[in-house]
Amino acid sequence: MTQNALGGDGEGGEAAAAVRQAAEPLGRLDQIRARPGGRLTLKIVVGVLGAALVVAGLIMVPFPGPGWLVVFAGLAVLATEFAWAHRLLGFAKRTVTAATDWLKRQNWFVRIVAALLTAALAAAIVWISLKLTLGIDLIEQAGRLLG
Repeated sequence: MTQNALGGDGEGGEAAAAVRQAAEPLGRLDQIRARPGGRLTLKIVVGVLGAALVVAGLIMVPFPGPGWLVVFAGLAVLATEFAWAHRLLGFAKRTVTAATDWLKRQNWFVRIVAALLTAALAAAIVWISLKLTLGIDLIEQAGRLLG
């Protein structure tokens, strides 16, 4: 027997590998895409689910909880079907990594200032959100408690 007949190097081995790959079952999403109307249905479902996650995550961002995590999860869902979401998710990952790496290189004073600014921004967003949506003014409430 020759090397090709044993599935080694050469054309015979490549052909055997192609036959094995073709015989492997398709993934779930590929099965859906292969059906008539499946590709469009999948795009619609992924688009609605991903958009809902992104919007819910953006609403949660100023409040305690996993706001940014949900936004990134929504982008990851969208990236399964949409190239623009894949590019946006890559950009977001690079940006967050660069900002985190930059902050790690700074001294303790810069880190503390960054943490205080972040906390002040989060507090301002919560205050504005509560005042505009529920009519609760936290500063006024705090003044009543103290005075």
